[in-house]
Amino acid sequence: MNALSANVTDADQPMCRLYAFSATEPTKVECTLVHAQNALMTQSQKDLSGHDHTNGWGIVIYDDGQPQLDKQSWAAYHGEHFKRAAAKVYATTVMAHIRRATIGASTLENTHPFVSGKWAFAHNGTVPGFEQIRPKLIALTSPRRAAEIQGQTDSEHVFAYLLTLLDANIFDDLESLLAHAASTIAVLAATARPGAKLGLNLMLTDGTRIYGTCLGRTLHYVERKGLYDCEICGFPHIHHDPKADYWGMVVASEPITHETWTQIPDGSVWAVSPDQQSYQITPIHELALQVSRGS
Repeated sequence: MNALSANVTDADQPMCRLYAFSATEPTKVECTLVHAQNALMTQSQKDLSGHDHTNGWGIVIYDDGQPQLDKQSWAAYHGEHFKRAAAKVYATTVMAHIRRATIGASTLENTHPFVSGKWAFAHNGTVPGFEQIRPKLIALTSPRRAAEIQGQTDSEHVFAYLLTLLDANIFDDLESLLAHAASTIAVLAATARPGAKLGLNLMLTDGTRIYGTCLGRTLHYVERKGLYDCEICGFPHIHHDPKADYWGMVVASEPITHETWTQIPDGSVWAVSPDQQSYQITPIHELALQVSRGS
């Protein structure tokens, strides 16, 4: 088994839960976050495998190209804060996360998503042997980005490493950058903890497109073409321009609604491009091989 191989199941490796939404027009996402059959708030109390995710939540939207972050270090189902935050969202790009802590305490500094400049980032999974490989990961991270780390999580350290690669501007596209980063982290983890399961479902966005990896944890998507009435409330959630064709896509750790969801293959890099009304899923090893060959 190579470093990028994994037997994908979340039942025996309960972790955080991810949510990303991208659309051509501002859309209300309250139902999928709060009211749907398997809404993110529901998953915070009990996901499809029976585990809770009570160690924090966060929601990022974009306003004038800059991420607007709302997060707390308690469970999404506790109190009204998560509901109120979700109810306010009308956006073309949304990233949300509920946390089940494995590395780092339940503090605001350790709560996802993380933001820096125009970038927002969230992670589901754990990097095995993180304390052993942390110095190596820091060595691959620029001093500027390392100094931005405020918490103790493996996730924030991965984000700082990704930002270092973005600053270097040496990759042709974000998919290749993510494939290189995932391959590097996988090798480090396999060296530190041979045979341990790597969980590296990453989400990264600049507010225009959303990019990510699916590695060692489940991830699903549903594509929405044209106007539709929400199956929960019966109304469309879109500020629609009748001259435009609506398109949207949701990516999440678990299916949220009764729609037909498709599982993203393990070992993939994916990208959602609302400007092109399309998405792309590519095996990590193919992109990593292209990068190593300099193509």
